[in-house]
Amino acid sequence: MQIERILEKSIIESLKPGKVLLLLGPRRVGKTFLLNKIFDEKSEKVVFWNGEDFAVHELLKRRSIENYKNLFAEKELLMIDEAQKIPKIGEVLKLIVDNLKYLKIVATGSSAFDVRNLSGEPLTGRKEDLLIFPISEKEIRKYESVIQHKDALLNRLVFGSMPELINYSTFDKKSKYLKNLINSYLLKDILAFENIKASDKILSLLRLIAFQIGSEVSLSEIGNHLSMSKNTVARYLDLLSKVFIIFKISGFSRNLRKEVTKNSKWYFYDNGIRNALTANLEPVSLRNDIGQLWENYTISERIKTQHYFNITSNNYFWRTYDQQEIDWIEERNGKLFAYEFKWKESKSKIPPAWKNNYPNSEFNQIHQSNFDEFLLLNR
Repeated sequence: MQIERILEKSIIESLKPGKVLLLLGPRRVGKTFLLNKIFDEKSEKVVFWNGEDFAVHELLKRRSIENYKNLFAEKELLMIDEAQKIPKIGEVLKLIVDNLKYLKIVATGSSAFDVRNLSGEPLTGRKEDLLIFPISEKEIRKYESVIQHKDALLNRLVFGSMPELINYSTFDKKSKYLKNLINSYLLKDILAFENIKASDKILSLLRLIAFQIGSEVSLSEIGNHLSMSKNTVARYLDLLSKVFIIFKISGFSRNLRKEVTKNSKWYFYDNGIRNALTANLEPVSLRNDIGQLWENYTISERIKTQHYFNITSNNYFWRTYDQQEIDWIEERNGKLFAYEFKWKESKSKIPPAWKNNYPNSEFNQIHQSNFDEFLLLNR
C-alpha cells in the first residue's frame, strides 16, 4: 500500500527558483519515496542525484560558477537525496543558488546536525525547511474503515507508524523490521557523528528514556546509572533529538515558586521504536504501560499536526512540588490550553494550583473518543 503524504503538496508549492527546499526527517519515513514520486510526475527537466554517490561528490567538488552552469545547463529542477553526505554542501548550494537563479532545488537530510551545513549561515535567506515524520493518523485514516480503525490504532500503539510497516502483516516481520531499523539506520547516524563509539551506552540511554515516558528525566540519575557525566548524557540526548528519534518537552512556569521546571520530559517520534527498545511488542491487552503508549502516541501525533498545518505553539508539561501536574500545555495565540491524556475516559479535575493561577486557560481530557478532535485543533 502506498500512502499519500500530506507534505507532497507543500513540497510542490515550495519549489521556487533561487531557493533551496530542505526536506528533513528520520531515516525510512519516505523522503526518497516522495522525491521519486515528484521526479516521475514532473514534466520539467530534472537532475536527481544521491548524496551518498561519490561520483556526485566529484562532480560538485570543483566549486566554480562555470562548472555548475555546465552541469545544470537547461535544467529546471535539482533534487539531491541525503544531501548532507556531500562535503561542504552548504557552500556548494549557496554558489548554485546565487548564480543559477532559474534553478529550483530540493534536498533531503536524515539528521539535523549533518544538515546544519545546509541550513546554517551559507543558506541564510535562501532556504525553506519542511519536516516529515512517520505516517500520521490524518494520512492513514482515509485507508481504514470505521470497523478497521480500532484494531489498527491498537496495532500502531505497539508497532508504530513507519511507512514500510504497513506492508508487513505478521508479528515476526514487524518485530524484525523494527530491530533492523534501530541497529542499521538510527544508530548509524548518531554513531557516525564525531566518531562516537559507545553504541552500548547510546542504546542503554534510549532504553532508560523509553521506560520514563511521561515522567521527568533526571540527567544526574541517568548519568549515575550509566557511569557517565551529566554533561555527556545531555550531549547524547541532544544528538538523539537531532536524528529525530526523540524530542524534549520542558516544564511550564510563570515563575511561581511551586512550579517545577528543572527537568524535562522526553518522547519518541514513533511508538514502535520505543517498544522495540524496551523489548516489549506484546499487544495492548497484555501490557501494563498503556498509559505511556497512549501519551507518547498522542503527543507525537499532535507534533505532526502542528508541523504539517503550520500551527504555532509553545509546548510544555506542568508540575508543582506538591505533585499537582498536567500532561500537556499548549501556548497558542496568547492563550493557554491544558490537556490530560487517558486511554479510557474518566473524570478529570483541574489541579487547584493551575485553576487558581491560570483561570483563563482551557482544560480537557484527551481519550479515544475525542482524539481526532484534539489532533485537528486550530487547523
